[in-house]
Amino acid sequence: MNSSMKKIDEFYELEVGDDLKSSKNFNEDLAPTKVSERTWSKFNIAALWVGIAICVPTYTLGGILTNYFGLSVVEALVTILIANIIVLIPLTLNAFAGTKYGIPFPVMLRSSFGIKGSNIPCMIRGLVACGWFGIQTMFGGLAIHLFLSSISSAWASLGGVGEVIGFFIFWLLNIVVVLKGANSIKWLETLSAPLLLIVSLGLLFWASGKVSYVELLATPASRPETDGFAKYFFSGLTAMVGFWATLSLNIPDFSRYAKSQKDQIIGQVLGLPLTMFMFASLGVVMTAASVQMFGVTISDPITLIGQIENPLVVAIAMIMIVIATLSTNTAANVVSPTNDFQNIAPKYIDHTKGVLLTGLAGIVLMSWELMKKLGWIASDVSVEGFISNWLLAYSSLLGPIAGIMIVDYFMVKKQSLDVLALYKEDAYPAFNWAGMFAFLIPVSLTMVAITFDTLMWFYNYGWFTGAISGAVLYYVINQFSPKLYVNSELSNV
Repeated sequence: MNSSMKKIDEFYELEVGDDLKSSKNFNEDLAPTKVSERTWSKFNIAALWVGIAICVPTYTLGGILTNYFGLSVVEALVTILIANIIVLIPLTLNAFAGTKYGIPFPVMLRSSFGIKGSNIPCMIRGLVACGWFGIQTMFGGLAIHLFLSSISSAWASLGGVGEVIGFFIFWLLNIVVVLKGANSIKWLETLSAPLLLIVSLGLLFWASGKVSYVELLATPASRPETDGFAKYFFSGLTAMVGFWATLSLNIPDFSRYAKSQKDQIIGQVLGLPLTMFMFASLGVVMTAASVQMFGVTISDPITLIGQIENPLVVAIAMIMIVIATLSTNTAANVVSPTNDFQNIAPKYIDHTKGVLLTGLAGIVLMSWELMKKLGWIASDVSVEGFISNWLLAYSSLLGPIAGIMIVDYFMVKKQSLDVLALYKEDAYPAFNWAGMFAFLIPVSLTMVAITFDTLMWFYNYGWFTGAISGAVLYYVINQFSPKLYVNSELSNV
């Protein structure tokens, strides 16, 4: 029996036949979800974003914008809010195909980049996620170390060794959750979201008597007085959009479980912008309060709470931070590379192997920090500096992919994908050169800017310049050189 697609209300569902079961481009984990599996309501999706957004890096964003991008406190908070409203556009648009067809991110990329070509943007997205996985695991491991230190002086005496052990304990927790599948992530996010909001409000209440909000909001910008606002604002805005540029690509990995397009749109609108703004604002307030409370600037909540002398408060807070970081890490940084690794060789890499490859890559990418904690090497590179420099750099690579995906689905394919061709052998080209050229040209311009210190505006505003140029190039190439890609006869119904 051959495979076929059938329409059920607003969805399409794949009936898998022998032709796909034997295809080297297909496995059960990358297959479209069944309609019965699409159970995520707008509240589940909103909870997903609350769970993802409340994390240590979000807490540090305000400090990054004021310290590294020269913005005032008010400018930083406004920038964060605007950036997350902007990023809703690619998030909701790229989620459409996942919701309609039930396909994950790598399979959607096959439409615009080709069966083999899709591995290039997949690996770019996947390795970025692995890097974030390592960073978040470092924060989660620190929380575990401080929790155990609050109840055991012997553990506290381990110092950096205890932090490294905490890293691997937290690493294992992440792997176990994701190995259990999408439902375990759904329930983790749904259960953790209200707890995280309560803890955030509790921290804000605790700090309210220790810092003057009027003085805080009046904090001036750190940039030179002779410099204008626009350059710093747009650079900071690019970095903040880059913060979720990753999820704006692989959102089909989650929207494929949504009950409807309405649920995925409303859920994302409810869950992302305000959560990001509120938690980043909390970070600004708590960082300012740390100077008055402890005499030093402490930019991450784990170290800040670790300064509190009440062991019970520290223990409870660290448990909550572990839950917060776990909910972020599993959804934002493990699901995507797991699917991306499978896309390389679906018949040889299944879900379990994809998860383990993601975990190993996270360890390798953070090995320098682990060795520093063990005292094996010396390094002046901080995790915060690593994040701030990385955000701008990788957003310039992800922007073109977002633009190409949106134009491909809505303007070239007109929301009608030949899903069967994306899984079969020899039914769709190995490389869609329209997508490859539209991606490589903006990336080449970025490399020219970095290498020769020219066209720096193209790099500084990388996500925007990349997304716009990639989208325009892809549309023009498809309009005037249609032979550069193959569009099979549609066979959805």
